[in-house]
Amino acid sequence: MRSILIAASLLVVAPAWTHAALAQTPSVQITEAWARATAPHAMGGGAFLTLTAHGAPDALVGAASPVAKDVELHETINDQGVMKMVAVPVLNLAPEAPVTLRPGSYHIMLMGLTRQLKPGDTFPMTLTFQKAAPVTVTVTVGKAGAAGPMPGGPMQGSMGNMGGAPSKP
Repeated sequence: MRSILIAASLLVVAPAWTHAALAQTPSVQITEAWARATAPHAMGGGAFLTLTAHGAPDALVGAASPVAKDVELHETINDQGVMKMVAVPVLNLAPEAPVTLRPGSYHIMLMGLTRQLKPGDTFPMTLTFQKAAPVTVTVTVGKAGAAGPMPGGPMQGSMGNMGGAPSKP
């Protein structure tokens, strides 16, 4: 009888444990993933997106795409009047605080392009996080020199990790 009561208790409590564990799983919504078009033989390009965290703090620690040999997180800084791009190893993300990567700020640098990025094209990019599982998004290519995503264009993203306000590592 005692073992039956213990088993019945576990059946009642186990779903609560499972629900609590799922509620604490880090996730991020990724929207407006876009890139600027490049010249025919350009070796580099930039990708931009917005991350919105849902869950506990995490950090964006990397990215990869088949359109580039190397993909890095960068920040544009003003160093004594000279604008420079510097690699950023970690972009801290706080829950429920959107982070927008955009030209002239944080962005994803695509180096060693394997093909030209043409307006209207799309390509996959996988984002890696410190705690949460990697997320693959579809990046839509806008016009060369664009300041933002294409109006009315397909801005595709995925759920799976977390985001928030940027802070220095």
